[in-house]
Amino acid sequence: MLRKVTLILDNGDRFHGWSFGYESPVAGEVVFNTAMTGYVESLTDPSYAGQLMTLTYPLVGNYGVPRFSFSPNGLATFMESDRIYASAIIVSDYSEKYCHWNAVESLGDWLKREKVPGITGIDTRQLTKVLREHGVMMGKIVFDDEPDNIPTAEYAGVNYVSQVSCKDIIRYQEGQGLKKVVLVDCGVKHHILRCLLKRGVEVIRVPWNYDFNQLEFDGLFLANGPGDPDTCVEAVAHIREFLKDEENRPCMGICMGNQLLAKAAGASIYKLKYGHRSHNQPVRMVGTERCFITSQNHGYAVDSATLPQGWNTYFVNMNDGSNEGIRHEAKPWFSAQFHPEACGGPVDTEFLFDEFVGLLK
Repeated sequence: MLRKVTLILDNGDRFHGWSFGYESPVAGEVVFNTAMTGYVESLTDPSYAGQLMTLTYPLVGNYGVPRFSFSPNGLATFMESDRIYASAIIVSDYSEKYCHWNAVESLGDWLKREKVPGITGIDTRQLTKVLREHGVMMGKIVFDDEPDNIPTAEYAGVNYVSQVSCKDIIRYQEGQGLKKVVLVDCGVKHHILRCLLKRGVEVIRVPWNYDFNQLEFDGLFLANGPGDPDTCVEAVAHIREFLKDEENRPCMGICMGNQLLAKAAGASIYKLKYGHRSHNQPVRMVGTERCFITSQNHGYAVDSATLPQGWNTYFVNMNDGSNEGIRHEAKPWFSAQFHPEACGGPVDTEFLFDEFVGLLK
């Protein structure tokens, strides 16, 4: 029998449901994702660290979970990292029965094995309405039969990047005479690595605060990651040093990478009211009428008005006008706030990887 639980928001609102995952109280920042599919990829995306992920699509779990296997290069075969990083998942209707050619277990069994709470029976439409009107906020999942077991957590000001980044340098396709790309791991999704590797480059994956300028490489890649970019002072300093280099080596950033590149250039970052977390965010390439549907997961954005001379907005969000990427007028440096590798989501903008690799000398 499922245990009753209550989601308590910081504004006092309460939502009642039942537990179907790991049975432990948890606290975190409550956010919502409007994608219709992709809960496996989202749960294993390190950018969700410290967050209680609400899925607005009502039926969740009906296609189960694939096996947690890894390729010879150490990258997950079907996931986006080595484990679940979201602190919990909140759904309206959990489907215990699943059917999919690649499924080996239910979502609930996976959550229990990974020790991640999951709650169902929540009015996710109302919860999303509250978050849209109030903005994302902290929340707690409490078991009704343990009313005194109240978890606590902080999100603002916590350096989640340091928690999810690799601790040592990892090399992929080393010693094959390929162009070398340093990837700053702020919480990189594995499909970003897959997209780079299939384009025939050697990837040198370094911790978020590693001084990569001491290495020999042909291009710099700034990966996605969770939390507040203002906590990544060391990474910004190393990127700023790279931008002073006269070799004009290419640089590309995604999501957190967009924000870190902008900060290194001198721009400011601000927190969005409720962020962009979906597979259907429309963006336009500035200066053109080309529009793309993109996959996104971020709570912060670049303030385009603060971009210094020589830098321009590359993409703009067609829903709220927020920044979706930057590029330099003369240097081979650009970034995207959205996820061109998607996984899950549309692959309309995967050509950005081709542009980056094509710039390597």
